[in-house]
Amino acid sequence: MDRPSNIDEELLGRGLPPIELAVHLATAKAHALASQYPEDVVLAADTVVAFGETILGKPANAEHARSMLDLLAGTTHIVITGVAVEFRNRGVLIVQRVLSAVRMKSISSSQIDQYVASGQWRGKAGGYGIQDADPFVQRLAGCHTNIVGLPMTTTRQMLQSVGIYPM
Repeated sequence: MDRPSNIDEELLGRGLPPIELAVHLATAKAHALASQYPEDVVLAADTVVAFGETILGKPANAEHARSMLDLLAGTTHIVITGVAVEFRNRGVLIVQRVLSAVRMKSISSSQIDQYVASGQWRGKAGGYGIQDADPFVQRLAGCHTNIVGLPMTTTRQMLQSVGIYPM
């Protein structure tokens, strides 16, 4: 089942560097849900897009998305996902992080405007989705599914370690 953790990400992550933030938020989400479902295995994740030490969350509006894409155009940034698996009744907590580097193409103002007008930026950290029709990605290093939002190889290994074998 899919359940939101309802944690206050802004309050919990204040002041942490990007790599620590992703792990901290994933762990906090797992703890919140494991307290409600102590007999179940809980999988939680949080993805952070970072340009240096600047964290780029989900854009608040179209102008915010435009400024994020303008910042990332022609540069390389890091995508970090913290993944936590908790099985409260067995005292199990496994936490890992996965990092990927993304090199963006140079993007013109009109390309950014067109992408923003499409609305594809909504709900996506950094204001873009690598799975979108034209995400402006020139190349990447690391795990593709991490950039989408859940590093599948790592997640599969973590679940297997607690006896769950996804197909």
